[in-house]
Amino acid sequence: MNQFQTLKSDLTKSRIIDEDLPIIGDAEILLKIESFAFTANNVTYGVAGDTIGYWKFFPAAQNSDNSWGCIPMWGFAEIVESKNQNLDVGERLFGYFPAADSLVLSPVKISDHSFSDGKEHRKELPPVYNNYLRLNGESNYDPLMDPIRALLFPLHITAFCLCDSLEEDQYLGASQIIIISASSKTAIGLAQGLGDSKSSPKVVGLTSATNSKFVEDLGCYDEVISYDQLDKIDYSQGTVMVDMAGNREILGTLHGKLEGNMLKCLTVGMTHWDNETTAEDALGQAMLRERTEFFFAPAHIQKRIGDWGHEGYANKTNLFMTARALQSKNWMQIIEIDGLENFISTYEEVVSGKINPGNIRIKVANNKE
Repeated sequence: MNQFQTLKSDLTKSRIIDEDLPIIGDAEILLKIESFAFTANNVTYGVAGDTIGYWKFFPAAQNSDNSWGCIPMWGFAEIVESKNQNLDVGERLFGYFPAADSLVLSPVKISDHSFSDGKEHRKELPPVYNNYLRLNGESNYDPLMDPIRALLFPLHITAFCLCDSLEEDQYLGASQIIIISASSKTAIGLAQGLGDSKSSPKVVGLTSATNSKFVEDLGCYDEVISYDQLDKIDYSQGTVMVDMAGNREILGTLHGKLEGNMLKCLTVGMTHWDNETTAEDALGQAMLRERTEFFFAPAHIQKRIGDWGHEGYANKTNLFMTARALQSKNWMQIIEIDGLENFISTYEEVVSGKINPGNIRIKVANNKE
């Protein structure tokens, strides 16, 4: 079994560990991981690995000092061995996996459509990440959509939750929503979703000068402003900010200029993982921390499942996801990479922020029987 690992203290450092295939126990299944998607969103998983618990999902092998971790990915797998009478060899699944070629699960709460992993170390983690979808149980399953599904599902679920939460709060009475890192896929899904609402305020996208044309061509933002033109923002308007990047310089500048007109700042992503804000930093002091909160989509998902039931939640999210997937075909280019060894260069590009937002890559595992 090959497993891709990241040094927790320095996300730019990685290694591949080779171990014998695990032996499965009673009622367990062994999966061959077929493919997974990797984007800047996964960098956020690494940054929040300790605070939110992302390192806990898939313990790193050969890691006696606990310095290495496995960043979770969304992807597809096939059951290659089963000691569970309800799950057969050959069945395919969609869900949360490590960057590896194999994984053992302990299925519980098995239905025709899904099951959860009952491993002891995952019991206290957010349920949405422990859920695996059985593709045999999907009447409208289309394998041609696998790459887009793996890339967009976790991002556009977050976008759906943001849209729903902002609409529920009536946008806090804001006249504009400013989305930082407007070229990110979560930001695009959010802007497209806000565009579906007749009550949404003006949507402003902030991005780099390099990505400005790409973002403008998407057509989902009312206005696009580059980071070197922040003086074009109307700071007199009541504003909700949604931050996908975690760049202290941009955040500090906007907080300082908006002052009381900044109604709320929702922090979603942290792709600028090496750009931390400190209390001593002048820009850090400008941030209105009492109006800033980290938006944790799994908590909103559980709330809505409670409000609408599983079927109601699934229906609403499926409509949202289908619309976003169709819109994404206009700009997404998917490059498939074969094998964990070849994944390293892509990983380094994403972590260093060099990847083109319109040139998304999906990793395809090079599995050995």
